[in-house]
Amino acid sequence: MGKQGHLRLPIITLVVGVILLLLKFLAWWWTNSNAILTDALESIINIVAGVFALYSLSLSLKPKDEDHPYGHGKIEFLSAGFEGALILIAGLVILFKSIWDISHPHEVTGLDVGMMITALSGMINYMMGFFLVRQGKGMGSITLEASGKHLKSDAYSSIGLILGLAIVYFTDWDVLDNIIAIIFGAIIMFTGYGLLRRSVAGIMDEADEELIRAFVHDINKNRIDDWIDLHNVRMIQYGHNLHLDCHLTLPWYYDTRQSHDSMKQFEETVKELSDRPIELFVHVDPCEPISCQICQKQDCKKRLESFESRINWTFENVTANQKHIHK
Repeated sequence: MGKQGHLRLPIITLVVGVILLLLKFLAWWWTNSNAILTDALESIINIVAGVFALYSLSLSLKPKDEDHPYGHGKIEFLSAGFEGALILIAGLVILFKSIWDISHPHEVTGLDVGMMITALSGMINYMMGFFLVRQGKGMGSITLEASGKHLKSDAYSSIGLILGLAIVYFTDWDVLDNIIAIIFGAIIMFTGYGLLRRSVAGIMDEADEELIRAFVHDINKNRIDDWIDLHNVRMIQYGHNLHLDCHLTLPWYYDTRQSHDSMKQFEETVKELSDRPIELFVHVDPCEPISCQICQKQDCKKRLESFESRINWTFENVTANQKHIHK
């Protein structure tokens, strides 16, 4: 899929978001409901974040250059953090307004129309969120995935919002409108915190356990006897692209050409197994006498100790900065 294909869905989402924003503010104007206002305010966040996300996504798709040797993908973490911060602010505004209105009550009217508009916007948000999450996971884009999850959470919130408004509608207990708004304001803040937390983790190159576990699972099933050991594995995400650093232990008696060929085979295997572009920096270590205990190389004529057992590579042992030995 080309660059325009990657950007088409975010553009459509942005246009639909503007339409939903107008509908939600119409519903708020019609009902004077704080609970519906929370939905409308979050839509403003969706629009602002969507514009920034579209820019960051288009920038992340640019190829690496001299100034950005790892590419431009990390802008996506900044985009997700920006969206998370805006969501937190929106949640605070909703909380303060709702608490204020509990002591300064006002009448809520026209809830039947407000509920219909909320239900319509909720269904549209869920559909757009579903496609954004699916495309985001396929592209490895935290920006699209974050936006999609945000829209889906909006849809789930709409269900609770409609149920709460229905109670207000049938009981005329207007204070419940503010209580609902406080609850959803807290939920919105929690969503914002989650996005902000993931953004900071990406910027700080926090280890992505899920990515490494998937890599270890695949390479375990495709390893060859030459690859005696694998350790000090580090994986970083740059937008859609991945970068892998690792230490690979090879037979000590291999000459430069043999070591290069074996390392090249390792790199090609990793790239074939990955569903995303991946760059590797592989450091080759020579085996040591104690490595014989875990070495499965049958034709080794330099073996000094007997083979004892195969070491199954796991997230825990490949990320450690030490060679493995039989225990």
